[in-house]
Amino acid sequence: MSVGPGSVSGSVSCAGPLSDILGFGRIEGKLEEHSGIYECVYKTSPDITGQVNISVSPQVMAYKKSEHGNEGDTGVLTCKNPSFPPVSFWAWYRNGHELIVNGSGRYIIKSSGNKTELRILKLNIEEDTGDYHCNATNSYGSGSAVVNLRVRSRLAALWPFLGIVAEVLVLVTIIFIYEKRRKPDEVLDGKSPAAPPLSDPVNNEV
Repeated sequence: MSVGPGSVSGSVSCAGPLSDILGFGRIEGKLEEHSGIYECVYKTSPDITGQVNISVSPQVMAYKKSEHGNEGDTGVLTCKNPSFPPVSFWAWYRNGHELIVNGSGRYIIKSSGNKTELRILKLNIEEDTGDYHCNATNSYGSGSAVVNLRVRSRLAALWPFLGIVAEVLVLVTIIFIYEKRRKPDEVLDGKSPAAPPLSDPVNNEV
């Protein structure tokens, strides 16, 4: 049995002249989520088994739909295919059409069965920010998913700290100016009254 993506349901059973069958089941929901090899057993003496393969085109999923990385670090984008049969070929595209070749430039691709990983060395804000498409192909078709990569400046993590430092400096400056202006006023307000003039001892004797 092979189907394309969609919300469908179906039965897993073994056809044959024997009526006593174990392992009859019904699949509800998306059939691609239940793809794989099913085994049913004919209850005879001895038992006879049969297989039903539910095969679909790749149902590719991004490990994370959005990834973040710091400039200069290594970015890692991952996609997987949980359906059956396994993927026979993986490919990565930048912005939907630029094929990424393994080992070219700063790109390293590692693919194994139903999982693929794209590593981007020494992330660059201008060159690497954007959408990356992972495309999978098997004998029943192909499927893809998109991962959005955002590259941040190394100073991005320092901006909150620098903002706090700037606020503290502004506050200290305001307090300093206020105190400097207030001190002359305090000196004037606290100035002691002038002492009376000293009397002339000569005149006092007369």
